[in-house]
Amino acid sequence: MFTRRAYYRAMSRSRTLSRVETDLAALRASAERAGVALACVFASSDEFEADLIRERRASGAFRPQRRWGRHLRLAALACGLALAFLLA
Repeated sequence: MFTRRAYYRAMSRSRTLSRVETDLAALRASAERAGVALACVFASSDEFEADLIRERRASGAFRPQRRWGRHLRLAALACGLALAFLLA
């Protein structure tokens, strides 16, 4: 059961120097692992965006759209109208 007396007794226990050192070493090791896990290979956001655009271009995301189909339809329509005008 939680009481104030139990709380203060647990908080007032003195820690030995060796235990504090081991806890501190464990904390440092955890911080190093976290730093390595969160490390970024890019120095800046500009470098990240440039690499992202480079990857997207390699996958074909920024290729120019070809409008040959539209041009061919317009040419066919013009030829059809010219032929209809000449035959009429």
